[in-house]
Amino acid sequence: MYKSILAALDGSPRTELVLRHAERLADANGAALHLCRAINIPVGIPLEAWALSGQELTEHLLEDAERELAALRRQLVVPLPGGQHVRVGRPAEVICGLADQLPADLIVLGSHGFDALDRLLGTTAARVVNHAHCSVLVVRPPRAP
Repeated sequence: MYKSILAALDGSPRTELVLRHAERLADANGAALHLCRAINIPVGIPLEAWALSGQELTEHLLEDAERELAALRRQLVVPLPGGQHVRVGRPAEVICGLADQLPADLIVLGSHGFDALDRLLGTTAARVVNHAHCSVLVVRPPRAP
């Protein structure tokens, strides 16, 4: 059913859950699994990072994200074809654009609670669901017993 799956990973505690869902689906379908990370300037950036120029900071963030995705790919239980993609930009735009470019049959990404900023601006997951040209699976954490 799926030939190309894009897992959007953000480095949050949900990353492992999203990765495992995407991995199981890719393995079951014989699909390529592409790992994606969108880079924005994080709110909690360490003070020493502000000493870097704009280009240096961007390169630093891109390198960190590439290392993180490579480490996640090494954690896959089953070796799967696919790549890792790190892009600078608003997460929903990066995810939807990359899904079109690949092209992906399915985007897998995590959800999270609605804080005040999310209520005002909308979540990345909601934006992807509304703008993606392929199916989207939003992975939620397991329910508390």
